[in-house]
Formats: sequence, C-alpha cells, structure tokens
Amino acid sequence: MEILLGTMMLIAMLLIFSVFSLKAPKGQQAMSGLASAAIATFLVEAIHLYITGEFFGMVFLGEVGSVSGSMGGVAAVTLTMIQMKVNPVLAVSAGVAVGGVGILPGFIAGYFLGLLTPHIEQRIPAGMNIIFGALLVAPLARMIAITSAPLMDSTLSGIGQMISVAAVQSPIFMGIILGGLMKVMCTSPLSSMALTAMLGLTGLPMGIAAIATFGGAFTNGIVFSKLKLGDRGQSLAIMLEPLTQADIVSANAIPIYTSNLLGGALAGLSAAYFGIINNAPGTASPIPGLIAPFAFNSPLTVLLSLFFAMVGGIFAGVIGAGFFRNYQPRSTKGEGEKSNKPMEAPAV
Repeated sequence: MEILLGTMMLIAMLLIFSVFSLKAPKGQQAMSGLASAAIATFLVEAIHLYITGEFFGMVFLGEVGSVSGSMGGVAAVTLTMIQMKVNPVLAVSAGVAVGGVGILPGFIAGYFLGLLTPHIEQRIPAGMNIIFGALLVAPLARMIAITSAPLMDSTLSGIGQMISVAAVQSPIFMGIILGGLMKVMCTSPLSSMALTAMLGLTGLPMGIAAIATFGGAFTNGIVFSKLKLGDRGQSLAIMLEPLTQADIVSANAIPIYTSNLLGGALAGLSAAYFGIINNAPGTASPIPGLIAPFAFNSPLTVLLSLFFAMVGGIFAGVIGAGFFRNYQPRSTKGEGEKSNKPMEAPAV
C-alpha cells in the first residue's frame, strides 16, 4: 500500500504542476522562476556544502553552501516575480521579507505577488511606485508565505516520506518507477530539481532521481541526434540541461518522453541496485546528479552506478530512436520550416 500510495501521490504532483504550468496565468514563467531558485540555492548547497565543504574540508565553501541552502524561499519569491516581469526592486523587496521560509511557500508568495504587483504599481503615482510598492509588497509576501507554509510543508513532507518508505520497502520497483518519472519531469518544461527540493527527498529516492537524470541524458542525446530534432549543439545542450531545448521537446513530446521513460527507469534501476544515497535535495538534473552522489557514497560505487546508468540511457536512446525511426520531426518555427538556429536558453 505504501508503494502504491507513494507512486500515485508522485504522479498526482506531476499532473498538478503540469496543469499549472500549461493553464495558469504566466504559469510557465513562474515555474521557470522556481527552477531557477532551486539551482541558485540547492545546487550551490549540494556542491559546496557536501562536496567542497565536507568532503574536501574547505570550511569557507561549506559555509557558502549552508547559507545558500537556507535561502530557498527568498530565491523563489525573487526569481518567480522577476520571471513574471515584475520590477526587480519590488521582487527583491518581497524576497528578502520571507527569510527562513521554505521554497514552496516562497514560490506561492512570489506567484501571487507576480500577478498582483503590476496592478499595485499602476495605482501609485509615478516616482513613488518603487518606495511605496516595496513597503507594501514586503509584508504581503511574508503574510502569504507564512500562511501557506504549514499546509504546503506538511503535505509535501508527507508525500516525500511516503516515497521514501516505498523506496526502502521495494527499492528495485521504485528505482524503475521513480527513475522513469523523474527523467520525464527533468526533460519536460517543469523542473525535477524544484520538485525534489519541495518534496525534501533524501536518501535512496534522491539518489535514484539524481542518477536517473544523469543516465537519461544519454537517451536524450541519441534521440535528438538520430531523429534529427536539432543540430549537434542542441543535441549536446539537451544532455547538459534539458530545459534549454524546451520548445523542441514540447513540439516532439511523444518520442522524447517515451524514450526518457525507459532511459530514466533503467538508470534508476542502476541507482537502486547499488543503493545510491543522496542527502542533497533538489539535485535531480544531469550535472548535479553526476556530482552530488559522490558526497554520500563510496566513489567506486557511484562510478559503477553512473556507468550502468549511462549504458541504460544509451540503450534506451537506441531503442527509442529505432522505434520512432519513421517519425517526422515537428518544427518549432511553423509548418514546413525547420530551424537549425540555436535557441536562447531560458533562465533556469
């Protein structure tokens, strides 16, 4: 029952964020801000606190990582509002007001203020909008964040714990399911980094998510190359950071997501088999997923897991490209016009 409930709750979370990203006003911009916040805080924490700090003994960098990891809410408010085209001064005023609050309550505050702040600015006389706007949005941000925090934190913590229990009870099964879903999430316009950070995943589930996003990167590279979904630079970019090619992914979702589901599942299976532990939430992306596990496991164990994850990702890419070999790529610039111009990377 724990395995079933954990899987169902994770899928429900993916559906909720997918609907929000696609249907909510400025939903994709807001999710981009949330993903950026996860990179700016949890990625820095994972590398500098756990690796350069604790593993290599660099005290100063360890302090940098610790402080960065505690600023998730601040970064979420600020970057969400900036992505929603709010005045940066007002975004920072709202962000610094929510110090000590988690990333999801910060995101909620940032989203609502991202919608509200332009209307506030219009009603304040020109020249005074920055001063009075800052004085108004700062308490509003903290009020929204601390009001939503208990419900959000308890709900997401419960889901995270349920997934953790399911992974302990049936690691191989959860390696396949969690690995596949996380790689699809990583390649979609959503953010696997943000989701794992909000769920507070640690231990084996976070290890599965990290290794799955790394191994699935090879799936993406092969599928892009074989199906000619972009040039060589775009094939490399999708491997390093999938969100940089979000428009191509959205236009060719079926072959990419199907291949990713298999590639992530096989890579997640490798992580589960070797028992990879990762206590750095929010590191579910190819580059962080490659580095972070070294802070919590034997280097040889991590290298073996990464190797077999890479093999699984390559295998899934070959299978996916072969299955969809007659697929006609859809252009992102219109009917009959294929773009080979490198696309500008979103701020994630």
